This record gives sequence, C-alpha cells and structure tokens, in this order.
Amino acid sequence: MPNLNLSNFISQHQLPESYIAEARQWFFPLAENIVKKQQKHSKTYIVGINGAQGSGKSTLADLLVFLFKEKYQLNAIALSIDDFYFTRQQRLTLASTVHPLLATRGVPGTHDVKLAQEVIHSLCDEEMTLFVPRFDKNVDDRVPDKDIEAVSSKNDIIILEGWCLGAEAQPEDALLQPVNELEKEEDPDGIWRRYVNQQLRDVYPELFSLIDSWIMLKAPSFDCVYQWRLEQENKLRDAFTKSAPGTANSKIMDNNSIKRFIQYYQRITEDLLETLPEKVDYLFQLDENRKIVKTRLRTKD
Repeated sequence: MPNLNLSNFISQHQLPESYIAEARQWFFPLAENIVKKQQKHSKTYIVGINGAQGSGKSTLADLLVFLFKEKYQLNAIALSIDDFYFTRQQRLTLASTVHPLLATRGVPGTHDVKLAQEVIHSLCDEEMTLFVPRFDKNVDDRVPDKDIEAVSSKNDIIILEGWCLGAEAQPEDALLQPVNELEKEEDPDGIWRRYVNQQLRDVYPELFSLIDSWIMLKAPSFDCVYQWRLEQENKLRDAFTKSAPGTANSKIMDNNSIKRFIQYYQRITEDLLETLPEKVDYLFQLDENRKIVKTRLRTKD
C-alpha cells in the first residue's frame, strides 16, 4: 500500500501521532478486506460500526472513507445515526406526549429512522445530488438545510456508525429493575424504557438489516464511557470556542451533566457489550485508553 500521508487527518481529528501506527496495523487491512467484499457485490456495500460513546467509531468511519477514496478510488461516505436525531421540537413533542426523558437525544426512539433509510437508499441507487442531514450537538438541533453541503448520491461504500447500531429489544422482564438512578428516579413506572425497547423491536431492525458488514469497537466496560464522553465534550467545547471565540454555549455539558447523560445509554450499552461481539464480522477489543488489545475476524463473505 502506498505511504499515504495521514498528517492532515490526525490534525483534523485531534489525534496523537501514535494513531498512524495503529491505523496501519489494524485499519488499513480492515479497509482492504472490506473493499474485497464490496468488489464481489453488484450494489453499494454498507458497513455498520458500533461502539460506546467516545470509542472512536466516528474517527474510524472517517479514516475508512479516506482510505477508500485515496487508495482504492472508490466513492464512499460516512453517516452517523446521530445526524438523524429528531429535531429539538420533535423531541419536545415526544416528551410531552410519551415521556419527559425523550426530550434528550440519544436513545432509540429519538432518531428519524425512516429518514435514515430514505437517505441511505438514495445514496445507493440514485444518480443525483442530495443534502444529507447533519446534527449540531453544540445547539442540540439539526443543521439548517442551507448550511449543508450537497453530496453525490451514488456511492460504492456507505459507512453508518452509531452507539446503538445492532441493539435488540430486551425481554420485558429485563426492564422491571432500573439499572441506575436515572431509571429509578425519573422512570419509576418503566414507561420510558418500555417505549425505547418497543422502538428497538418494531422500528430499528429494518434500518439495521441494510448493513452488509458489521464492525464493533468494544469497550472493556461501561465504566470507561464517562471518561471517554468527557473527552468528546471537551473536543466539542474546543471546536465551538474556535468557531465562536468569546461566546458561551449552554448546550455543552459540564462533568455532572455528563454523568447524568450517560445514564440514558447505560442499559443498552451494557446489553450490547454482552450480546453483540459474537454477531459482528470485525471485532476490535479496546482497553481503557482505547488501545486495541485483541481482534477477531469472522470469516464469511
């Protein structure tokens, strides 16, 4: 493989120089393997990346797109399930009609799954330009259409990444006991978690069924998620400060807010850590510092 220059990439993503060696060891071969699979298909090849918050899935998605374009001259695009969150107003409506916790983005039931499917189908099948939704976490709402760059719709490879990709509904009796203080104090009757579970059972499987190959960046435990999410929030804060110096942004969370926020994700994340590894095609097990300590490739076409 040519000695591709990753300097701009690591600078853009605020990564250490050591990431280059890790990428060449683990992710360059991953890209090559995916390309071989894509070449055997006569359709757009769709790759799903699952990982807990802060595990590096967005960075991996962007790196793979870079490699597909620069090394293999393939048209590729990375999507995040986060970009398909309902608008803030739509979530406030859910909060008033179903449960107050649905005002907060994140869990299944706060994504516009139909829109995600429509966009993916368009990126696969139609020779046209379209505007792919983007979500701005700095303001907790969708980016206006006028500020979104149009993209070419026909792609060889699409990457969809998200923390809840591949999650499945739990048995009803598993929902009875709260897993944290948020569920205990703010969802004592289980209305919120049953709604989320119903969404996983009835709405999300059709989206997940579009994925041809699955990748998982597996955290060692849920305990790491707080620190990783804290690092994410600091990056958001730095990016906002650079774009709007001297301006405060109340949507960026402090430490206590993050501790509460990740409780929304705990139930499904812990279930994914237990159930998903044996189902994915490419498993990368991480340590507490997000270093890859073990990998597994499931050999299937």
